Order: sequence, then structure tokens, then C-alpha cells
Amino acid sequence: MAKYKVTVHTHNIATATTMNNVFIKLVGENGESKRTWLTSLKGGFYQGTASREFDVVCPSSLGTLVLIELDKQPLPLFPQDAWFPSKVVVTTPEGDTCQFPIYRWIMDKEVHLFREGTAKRLCDETNHLARYSREKEMKTRTELYCWDTYKEGFPGSMKADNPLDLPSEIQFSFTKATQFLFTAATGITELKLKGYSDSKKSWKNIDEISKVFCCNRTVISDYAQEHWKEDEFFGYQYLNGCNPMLIRRCSELPANFPVTGDMVKPSLRGSSSLLKELQSGNIFLLDYKNLDGLKANVINRKKQYMAAPLVLLYRTPDDKLVPIAIQLKQKPAKDNPIFLPTDSEYDWLLAKIFVRSADFQEHQLNVHLLRTHLLAEVFAVALLRNMPMVHPLYKLLIPHTRYTLQINLLARAFLIADEGVFTQFAASGGEGMIEILRRSVASLTYSSLCMPEDITARGLESVPNNYYRDDGLKLWDIIHRFVEGVIGFYYKSDSEVREDQELQNWIKDIFDHGFLAQECTGIPQSLSTVPEVVKFVTMVIFTCSGQHSAVNSGQYDYGGWMPNTPISLQQPPPTTKGQSTESTMLETFPDVGTTAQGMSTMWLLSKQSSDFVTLGQYPEEHFNEIPPCRMIQKFQTDLKVFSETVKARNSGLPVPYTYMDPALVENSVAI
Repeated sequence: MAKYKVTVHTHNIATATTMNNVFIKLVGENGESKRTWLTSLKGGFYQGTASREFDVVCPSSLGTLVLIELDKQPLPLFPQDAWFPSKVVVTTPEGDTCQFPIYRWIMDKEVHLFREGTAKRLCDETNHLARYSREKEMKTRTELYCWDTYKEGFPGSMKADNPLDLPSEIQFSFTKATQFLFTAATGITELKLKGYSDSKKSWKNIDEISKVFCCNRTVISDYAQEHWKEDEFFGYQYLNGCNPMLIRRCSELPANFPVTGDMVKPSLRGSSSLLKELQSGNIFLLDYKNLDGLKANVINRKKQYMAAPLVLLYRTPDDKLVPIAIQLKQKPAKDNPIFLPTDSEYDWLLAKIFVRSADFQEHQLNVHLLRTHLLAEVFAVALLRNMPMVHPLYKLLIPHTRYTLQINLLARAFLIADEGVFTQFAASGGEGMIEILRRSVASLTYSSLCMPEDITARGLESVPNNYYRDDGLKLWDIIHRFVEGVIGFYYKSDSEVREDQELQNWIKDIFDHGFLAQECTGIPQSLSTVPEVVKFVTMVIFTCSGQHSAVNSGQYDYGGWMPNTPISLQQPPPTTKGQSTESTMLETFPDVGTTAQGMSTMWLLSKQSSDFVTLGQYPEEHFNEIPPCRMIQKFQTDLKVFSETVKARNSGLPVPYTYMDPALVENSVAI
């Protein structure tokens, strides 16, 4: 007789326990066991625990174990419950230990098949049972995870009408769902109780705005409140604020931005000239052409406004970045003056306010929604449709898809839908939002998603005090080395990459549905070499973790104080100089209710959940082999060392840059 020892682990998440009867069958290359009842002396399999050791006895050895069959049946008069086992560990009569990762909800009476956890590509499968299991899994997956088109010209998304339509294993945990709803409800309730969220009044003075702002504050939002008028803080935000993706070095002025040397000479230090500073690489450009010609929203029956500015920034001899010229529309004209720091206080301040409001629209729709959320969803759906659980790429990438499909479904339902907060209260809500996203998709490129290439393309290699660049490049390098090790362990040659049909299907799905089969994006349609796989997978992990953190986590820090980042504006861009006053500025700001709605939403989107999983942490153990497990440990060590370096640097900064600190970066797009 051959005796197998079986231990069942139930995952440590809320409601994971089952009180149902659990049955198991072991399947090996030489046969299978009888279906065996795993009787629990405690009456169930409890959250966060391992069961006692069960015996499964067979007449003879089953040979190499291929898979297990699990099912659970309710007790008489008891309901079918939901169970979330994490893994089953089997010790064979020969003394080998086999792990079977599960990490999914079992909510019915059906028999479920789970493979032994050693990573295998399709070409590695020599057993017919293994191939059958793989084919069955992928057939189920392609039926569960279907592509949909939210709007024409948008990247593909997961087909689902509401969160309950999503497969249970990718839904929010009970903890995440409860906290998310609580944060959403309390944020706006607090503002409602103070009478702000429904008010259509304009602001009377800056002090009145401070009373709303005091509801929720952070160290950086306090700093923004104190310094929002200052040119140095304005420039700093384009390196280290929510949108560090627009700024680029300018060696030649755009034809539609006719700034002259005389205009900006008072802003240049010493005896320098604009031409000299352009040649020296000290002039930078912000170009919001993505917003040009768009129809602005109507909020509370009142027409709103947004600009499509051009901005010149100057790197001073003391390494500060300051604005020296602002044109609020793309086409030069007499009624489109170039505003300068030498203009009156409110002419210059109002011009900067229009730029900051434009940046809100560009950041939220292009930099944040499209380039992290929507792309992360593309990567996730393609993975779930094309990679079985035993594939090494599934094991590597599945932690970086956690909660992404549900958070994006909620975004489509409550932020950008017809009645969504963004649609109702942002200047670009409605028609403008759709067009901005379409334009952004049309200009998306692979190289712009790869941080080292993007930094070089924008000429930002040597700009001082650029912590987004410094931390991002370091994080990219750490991720790249980790991915290189794992991919290199499973793919020993370029031919193995080319022959992996599941890998090729995955990248083709991303190209077709995520990038709309546009070759101009530079996204590969196939992968031919090991370095190509390493680069693309590095980009995927970086996008879903570090990049999302960089453009998401600071939303309330820099947008909580509304004058620094207005969600909308109620007056048109000024067409002449010398007319603006404090009253003009207050009339231009969004009304009280719009401000409150924007603040509440940014607070929600910046709030960390208690079941937050930091980059490099893998609560689900998908890898069995020792080498990739050691690579994960090295990855975690490298991230910890880097985190300590970031904290040490930040201790000496007036405005700490924390958004790429690995200790604060989430593993996936989950908020």
C-alpha cells in the first residue's frame, strides 16, 4: 500500500472558511486515488490555518503527481458556502513534497482541477492528463474573461456590467470592499454635513476655501496651501508632482509660441539670453496640445472653461525650475497674450491657475487613467485569457493584477460614466473627456512606457532635483534585474521564446486589444528573444506598480488644496493683460460644490487600504522551485535597501518624494 500525506491550507482573508465537507482525489502518471473525504476534527477548514495531516491510501504508487481534484459538499440542512483554499501540500510515499497552488474561491459542488505547482510551458507538458487539464483551464478562462469595448478608440476592457459579474477570485476582498465603500461614503458625508458638496456658490475669499480644506490634510497638501502661488513650487511639480510626464527639454521654440528674448530677459539670471539658455539645455517646455479645441463641460447649468497652454520653464543657476512665459491657447493671436512673471500679480497668477487646471485634465485622463489603469487592465485580461496557472509568466505577473479589473469597472461606473463624478464636475468631463482619451491612445508608444527611454527622449537625464526620475530609474533597474533572473531561469534560449505559443498569444492579444493593432505604437506583435521578454515584462510590472504609484498617490497632496489644481474653471482664459484681480481669480475658481466633489474624490483615490500589498511581497506562493523563490527574496532585499535610501534622502527635503518608495508602492493598480 502507498500512503500519501495531505495538508490543506486555507488563505488568510476574511470569509475564507468553509464548514462544508471537502473531498480530494490525487492523480498521477501511473493512476489515481479514490475520492477521499478529508474529515476535519474541528468541523471545518478555517481562515489562515493549515489542516491536520490526512492520509490518502492507494494500492500502489501513483508515480509523479500531475494534479488534484477538489470538491466540497454541504452538510444536510446546511448551505453551500464559499471557501478560499490557498494550497494543498502532498507528501508522497517516496518522501517528495508536492505543492498544488489554488488561490481561488470554491463556491459550488463541482469538481475543480489544480495542477502541481512546478512552472511549465506548453512545450514542457509530456503527460496527456496535464495537457487535458491545461486545455480545460484555458477553455474556461476564455469564457470567463472576454474582451469588451467601452468606447470606440479606447483600449479593450473586461466584459462585465458590475462587480458581481467578475469571477470571484479577482473581486475585492471583503476587507477591501468594506473599507473602499466606507472611505467613499465618509469623505462626501463629512463635506455634506458642512453644507459644501451641494453648494453652487462661488468662493468669497481664500480663507473660505481653507475651511473646506481643513476636513482632510496631509503634510504636502499643507505645503501646497502655503506655497501654491510661488513660481518655484509651480516648476517643482512638473518634476515631482502628480504629472511628471509632460515636461521635456526645449532646444528650439515651437513655431506657435513666439516668445522673444526681450520678453523673458528680466527672468533670466545675470547677462544670459534666451538663445544661450536654449542652447545650454536650461529651457523646458510644457505643451497641452492634447486639450486644444475641446468642448468644455457644463456644470450646474454653467459653461466651464479650460485652456491648452504652452509654458516655458527655466532652470536657474541655483537649480530651481521656474516658469518664464505662458500662452494659454495654441494659436498666437492678439487676444492670446504671452503672460510673464513681470506682469501684474493676478495676471501672472491667473495664467498659472489655467495651466494647473489644464494639467489636472491631462494628468487624470492620459497620464493616470490611460497609461496606468487602462493598460494594467489590458495586461491583466490578456494574461488571464492566455496563460494557465502553471505557466511561469502567469506566476510572475498574477500578483500585479490584484483588484485591477474591479477598480477599473468601478471607475467606468462611478467616475467616467454619464453620471460619474469626473463627467459631472471636471472641465473636461463629457465630450472633452472622450476626445482627450482618444487623442492620448493615438499618441501612445512603447518607448514612452519604458522609463529609461522616456527620460532620455524628454531630455531629462541631468535635471537636478528630479526625484521621480532618480527613484523611477532605480526602481526600474531593480525590477529589471529580478525579471531577468526569473525569465532567464525558464527560457534558456531565444528559440524557446519563439516556440512558446501561449506567450505569443499573450503579446498578440495585448497588441490587438490594448494598442488597437497600431504598429506605430512600437508595441511588439510577437516576442523573439529573451531580452525582449524581459523588457516587456519589466514594463508591465513597473506600469502596474511604481508608475501608478507616482501618478496616483499624490493626487490629494497636490490637488487637495484646490487653488493649486482646480478641477474646473468658471471663466474663460484672459485675453488681455491688466484686467485681472483677486475677484477675477475667485470668480474663475470652480464653485463650492464642484470643489468639494473634487476634493472628496481625490481623497478617496489617494487612500491606502489596510490589505494593501507592497511591491515585491507575494502572499500567494505561486512559485515552487527554489531558484525563483530565492530571486524573490533578493528582489525584496533590494527593494528594502532602496526604501531606506529614499527615506534617508527625504529626511533632508522640504517636500519629501515618497511615491516611488517601495514600502509605499502597491504591487498592482488597486485604487
